Amino acid sequence: MRITVLTVPECPNAPLALERITVALAGRAAQTELVEIHDPDQAATRGMNGSPTILLDGVDPFASAGAVPSVSCRLYRDAGGEVTGAPSVAALREALTGASQVSAAAPVDCCERDALDAVGRAGRGRRAPAEQGLRAVHQAVLRYFAETGTAPGPEVLEPVAEQAGRTARELLAELAAEDFLTLDEAGQIHAAYPFCAVPTRHRVQIDGGVKVWSMCAIDALGIPPMLEADAVITSSDPVNGEQVTITTRGEAATWEPEDAVVFVGQRPGGGPAATACCDALNFFTSTASAQTWINGHPGIPGRVVTQAQAEEIAQQTFGPLLAP
Repeated sequence: MRITVLTVPECPNAPLALERITVALAGRAAQTELVEIHDPDQAATRGMNGSPTILLDGVDPFASAGAVPSVSCRLYRDAGGEVTGAPSVAALREALTGASQVSAAAPVDCCERDALDAVGRAGRGRRAPAEQGLRAVHQAVLRYFAETGTAPGPEVLEPVAEQAGRTARELLAELAAEDFLTLDEAGQIHAAYPFCAVPTRHRVQIDGGVKVWSMCAIDALGIPPMLEADAVITSSDPVNGEQVTITTRGEAATWEPEDAVVFVGQRPGGGPAATACCDALNFFTSTASAQTWINGHPGIPGRVVTQAQAEEIAQQTFGPLLAP
């Protein structure tokens, strides 16, 4: 694992970040480097969202939604709400564990690791923390989508938020900051991975239930295991416009056409999945069609994955979301 600490010269919090990284590693092997950033252009090139920024294999696991490159001071909030100049040891351990698991899942091809990062919050997964009402509200949002095909308003979530002594808008803002969902300018839910409140290329008919939109191909494949329900997924190849259909029955999935694949990519620069990668995770009718799209988008790194690999990524990402 490569750990990069990006800081401005003489950043007072850089030593604290390095100290906590050492404690969090607990003797595990890692290549750690300290890189000084001197101007906004360097910050944009290296992906520094304030000083210090910690990158795990090039990914900022602590980046908030809408973060922009900056040479300003960066502060971190721990699980107890305390603000410090570096991530807590506990937060670093969680991030390091997630990054290690992602790397282990794809020891040969780094692009597949990046694919998992794209859909799993840099390896940290999409299951919201249980504390302070976050998971309860997040799960309430997902269940509402699954039952109605639409996004709940804050007023619908208020009774759940009140049980944690908080307001729905507070919790939604925090969930959005951590990229569990996205909000529009009015504070309404635009998407809660894997669901989207507005039409997309990907449509999922839940067996015995409603039709829902999903954010990307992996999200669509994640809906059946998350809900433990059969479904029919329809999408279209962005190159030739032809339909791709996946019918799930239990743990089996039938793909039409038989040669259909998924491209999993991520735009450089980080940010929430909705803008960084959702439009770069698509179904294609064949590997050849996917390659045509790749050739036309040289700035989006990623790789073509097989049907089985796409299903596995979706299961790992979304399968646990509604568990207690």
